[in-house]
Amino acid sequence: MTLEQRYAAILDYFRNNVPVAESELHFGSDYELLVSVILSAQCTDKRVNLVTPALFAAYPTVEALSKATAEDIYPFIKSVSYPNNKAKNLAAMARKVMDDFGGKIPSDVDNLMKLPGAGRKTANVVASVLYNEPVVAVDTHVFRVSRRLGLSRGATPRAVELDLERHIPLDIRPIAHHWLLLHGRYTCTSQKPKCSECPLAAFCKSYPI
Repeated sequence: MTLEQRYAAILDYFRNNVPVAESELHFGSDYELLVSVILSAQCTDKRVNLVTPALFAAYPTVEALSKATAEDIYPFIKSVSYPNNKAKNLAAMARKVMDDFGGKIPSDVDNLMKLPGAGRKTANVVASVLYNEPVVAVDTHVFRVSRRLGLSRGATPRAVELDLERHIPLDIRPIAHHWLLLHGRYTCTSQKPKCSECPLAAFCKSYPI
């Protein structure tokens, strides 16, 4: 099987069998998504979804958050990973959005990456989910699945991202991120992947692991 054939087979499977795939983070606005994605770094979506309702009740807008200090924010997020750094980043992010972007969450990756706490993965997630930008966010799940399936041999998330974007059509890049992420979260798990029940086993370069 050539690389092109592998991509075609895997993408066809997802198109036909997983027509809806979206973020499992709970959010009701652009601002809430950005905050949730920043909090989700090295943390589970489930944990983030537990802490954000109280945080958003206290700070319902980016303007409200911009007036908070890291010390104000910390009690709401103390159960997520790296809460001290994330509290500082959220306070600084909100101020920058207000000062540099007129209170509107930027739509392009370069400007999103200027926000404290927003690396490339976070920027790509926000740009694709909110603005349907043709980018593929590579988190730990996407990185692992892409390499296992044989979609990329990239040694870094950026290398994998470039490989995926070379082969995945523009119009399905946003949903392709979720296809790969959810496949990694529930089937192609880091420990004890469910190879025997994986629908992509026939196309997988690593099967059986």
